[in-house]
Amino acid sequence: MPVKSFLVFSLLGLAAPVFAGSGLLYLEAQGVAGYSSMEKSAIYHSMTPGEVMQKSSAGFDLLRKFSSASGDTGALALQGRLAYDPDAPNRLEPQLYNAYYRAKTPYGYLWLGHNRPAAGLEAYFDAHAALLQALPMYGYGFDRDWGLGASRDLEWGDAALSVTTGSGMRPRSAGSYLVSGRAAKGVLNRDNYAAGVYASLGKVPETAGYRVLDGEERPYSAVGADYALLWDRWELRADLRGGNMRGRRYLAGLGRLGLNLLEENRLKLEWQAVYSGREAMEGWALGAGLSYALTPDLTWRALLEYEDRMNDKRAVTQLYYYLPV
Repeated sequence: MPVKSFLVFSLLGLAAPVFAGSGLLYLEAQGVAGYSSMEKSAIYHSMTPGEVMQKSSAGFDLLRKFSSASGDTGALALQGRLAYDPDAPNRLEPQLYNAYYRAKTPYGYLWLGHNRPAAGLEAYFDAHAALLQALPMYGYGFDRDWGLGASRDLEWGDAALSVTTGSGMRPRSAGSYLVSGRAAKGVLNRDNYAAGVYASLGKVPETAGYRVLDGEERPYSAVGADYALLWDRWELRADLRGGNMRGRRYLAGLGRLGLNLLEENRLKLEWQAVYSGREAMEGWALGAGLSYALTPDLTWRALLEYEDRMNDKRAVTQLYYYLPV
């Protein structure tokens, strides 16, 4: 995304509470550093230099709600960062994460902008600050995408549909598109579990973070199921999907187990396994993470991850600051 566009969104985000008189605004900052056995040197990213997650950065997170005499009518979400990574193609990278308006209607919710496609765990888990990531950051699907979507809460769960550009983090108006739909039984915050099935179909370019690596759009499809469970201090998350990606069939899966400890769950331990089954590129990524809330606004995270395809062992640490203003 051009710096000019990032600055425009930033100014809108900072100015909205002033003109509207209400809303939630957070300032966020993080420092990220680690070591990679493959690179045999220090690294300043949690995934790869080309990916968005996670890099040292500073920015804001704005949520502005709108209402009328009859109740809530919609919400505006804007989240932007300026990230620094000496190993990345662009050392200083503007990042726009959330940028959407969601309207509440008698039939459900409608959104327009940069938001979550209706597929997998990423449809309802926010990983914008996490070191352990879901399948999109391993190359399967999109954590955020540009387009529009609709969702509806039901007695037994929820259903959602999205039509997006299939370009991920970068706005793009070429011949790419992605249609996704998901239905789930159970609502995690209400029932302590959610079990979903989903499907995606479209033509997408090859991307890495905000870069389009290959301008030619090729077929993409996914059919999958996801599951999340909260039980006492334990958390379980799973996601399994398969399909076709740019002419190659694939099967990808994720399983994560988490344990919350101490008062107010200030300490979390997590273990994760990710299987990448793209033809001729099969492999595993095994990770263990720790998250500890030092204060209500400051969190320390650590990650150990082994990727067998590259024989890479990574140790990454992060200090994350999230301050309401």
